[in-house]
Amino acid sequence: MDNFVDLCIVDAVNTQMDVVFSFERQKFLKKQMKYSPISYNEVFMKEKSVILISGVAGIGKTWLLQKCLLDWSNDLIWKSVELVFYLECRRLNQYPNISNINELLNVFYKDIINGFKTSNHPALFIIDGLDEFKFLNELINCSSSCNYPIVNALTEIQKYKYVVAGRVYAIDQYQSISTEHRNKLTIQIMGFNQKGIHNYIEKNVSDEKKDVVKETLNGSLIAKAMASVPFYLSSMCKIISVSKGINKNSFLTMTNLYASIFLYFFQNHIIKTNKLIKNIIEGDSNKKYILNICKIAYELFVENKVIFSEEEIQTFIIDFDKIESNLFGFIEKIETNLECYYQFAHLTIMEFCASVYAYNCLSIEEIIANEKLKSCLSMICGLTNKSQNSLLKFLVNLNPSKNDSEELLYSILDRLLKSKTYYNYVDLFIECFYESQSSFTDEIKLLVDERKWTISIADGKTSYKTSCEIYFVNHYIKSG
Repeated sequence: MDNFVDLCIVDAVNTQMDVVFSFERQKFLKKQMKYSPISYNEVFMKEKSVILISGVAGIGKTWLLQKCLLDWSNDLIWKSVELVFYLECRRLNQYPNISNINELLNVFYKDIINGFKTSNHPALFIIDGLDEFKFLNELINCSSSCNYPIVNALTEIQKYKYVVAGRVYAIDQYQSISTEHRNKLTIQIMGFNQKGIHNYIEKNVSDEKKDVVKETLNGSLIAKAMASVPFYLSSMCKIISVSKGINKNSFLTMTNLYASIFLYFFQNHIIKTNKLIKNIIEGDSNKKYILNICKIAYELFVENKVIFSEEEIQTFIIDFDKIESNLFGFIEKIETNLECYYQFAHLTIMEFCASVYAYNCLSIEEIIANEKLKSCLSMICGLTNKSQNSLLKFLVNLNPSKNDSEELLYSILDRLLKSKTYYNYVDLFIECFYESQSSFTDEIKLLVDERKWTISIADGKTSYKTSCEIYFVNHYIKSG
């Protein structure tokens, strides 16, 4: 219990429907600017029949549920509940033919219940990772003719008290089938506040590195904004802690941040070496490894697939069975009596890898024409950054026949400004320009000069958006 760092919880009744992978980060940063937190006690001390918990990837939803289990076991919350069953959707996917709750419990809690009649005792079910449930669409549009019995089992859970957690878009959809419960609470996790960030650093960073971590986070608006997300904060703390001298460009842009996390993970958890990144990426085998990971991520990303089978991977990675074990770390394998399933260890990494693959292997026309890559455009532009002090240079050389970076950047920016929905693309244009860390080339100057720009100075903007706009305006002025 001493290890738990308080998370910010807010009312999420008015959350808007989100699309899978689409601009989740931007919406989170915007909401981060203004919210009224709800205390943990207010949420979990009061008896609610249904609690729906949403949040972006890595924000701490599972961490919060583990805290709930710990508190319930110590008789601090849900005091009228005698039994709590915790179920992960990534594991439920393994048993599509289970048709009711009794079967479900006999699989996951056989040794515990062993003939015990759960129906005679007040019970509560916790469903974690709703966005990872393979049959989410069938659950939302449930009918008597559903081909997957597991959907019926999850529907039956609604007869009990239950807590469901997942990414924003999944919980938004799930609300449509949980409307019959009046005693319901819908909340969203916003990660750590400043106190929480401070507490995390104090508990998880060595004394000699604490000041360096704090200085680095305060020196980068990107790092400061994303530090509220536990996944990013823990990653940044680890990167800074193991670095002899942190590069100020490591967290300059979102793309830099993602690249730093990706390469740290690759170096320390896959290759497991103290060699310099430069020496690691020199080898063709490591380049091929990264490209394979990125190809898998891209193919699944454009299909909105979070959970996937070996057969699905074999369609685009022919020798997957030979390299399968080497991919573990980025990809997790879930074994069942029926078959094996796979998933990326973290969805943030998956989105970044998809962008790296698109940059290295797709033509400019393919990138621009693919609507599914819209949320990746700023990161793809970020990969055109030519700074020699950036780790990005190790991820843009994976394919000898890759795009010309200047032409790619110009084409994306040109497409954005010529879009029929131009006013929806202005922010994305400025974000892409910032991520690229480019200056006004003659081509970009011509694009920009054709437009009238209005950028207002007003409260309510995220620090990230402000960074993008300051960068754009300064270069606009320098261009004459």
